[in-house]
Amino acid sequence: MSEFTIDELVRLMRICAGETEGIDLDGDITDIPFDELGYDSLALLEVFNRVKHEFGAEIPEEMVGELKTPRMALTAVRDALAATAG
Repeated sequence: MSEFTIDELVRLMRICAGETEGIDLDGDITDIPFDELGYDSLALLEVFNRVKHEFGAEIPEEMVGELKTPRMALTAVRDALAATAG
């Protein structure tokens, strides 16, 4: 499986919750908090549900609220993928 990238995360964010007007998800959003990007905890739960189904990386529901930025989310998904791979 290929590495989970910011592009994959942004794609899932758009699918699950759309895009907030005035926010450019194509820019460098890696360290911008999800709430500033217009994504609440419910939207993030949906994103991580899609991650589980598409990539097989399960992020516990209680951990989702701790993932404040896309960088934190990428790290969590990559760690989960590494754990399932080996």
